[in-house]
Amino acid sequence: MNSSEEPGEHCFFPAIVCFECDSPIDALVALCVPREEAMDLVAASWRSDESGCVVATVDGGRTVAAIRTPEGRWAACNAFPGAGISTWREAERQLQKLLKRGRRGYVGVQINRPL
Repeated sequence: MNSSEEPGEHCFFPAIVCFECDSPIDALVALCVPREEAMDLVAASWRSDESGCVVATVDGGRTVAAIRTPEGRWAACNAFPGAGISTWREAERQLQKLLKRGRRGYVGVQINRPL
């Protein structure tokens, strides 16, 4: 996080990888987000240069995310936004608590913008 950014502008969360896909749309669809909704979410995320994460809530209230990997693919993840963690370090600590038996995960970030 850049030190010049406003506090509270970003919300970090741990996310556990379920699949890796070639596009954020494919990642969201793999997580049971309807294709049209996934396309709308991805298109809406393009307003930002920092569109490395797309978050959705599927039927039943489960939060999922498509997160861009360092290799340029997209990880389809179960997301745990919880109380809105304000630091990357705290989200990483929470992620380490969630990872078990060889699972992989990432720290996702949501940018909070006024409507």
